Amino acid sequence: MNNPTVVKCPTCGKSVPWTAEEHWRPFCSERCRLIDLGAWADGSNAIPGPPAETPPDSEHDGNSPAH
Repeated sequence: MNNPTVVKCPTCGKSVPWTAEEHWRPFCSERCRLIDLGAWADGSNAIPGPPAETPPDSEHDGNSPAH
């Protein structure tokens, strides 16, 4: 039997075997997964790059029917 690859939990650094049995991989637990999700949601984590363009306001683009 081969030894599974072991990765570090991105949140706490705990070693996590990369197997199908590890439900939260690459995280060690649901708690660490939710902490990471919260960091993306509040903007603490972001993918570097130029700012995304804001889409035009559909009410003022001239293509939407008047309300």
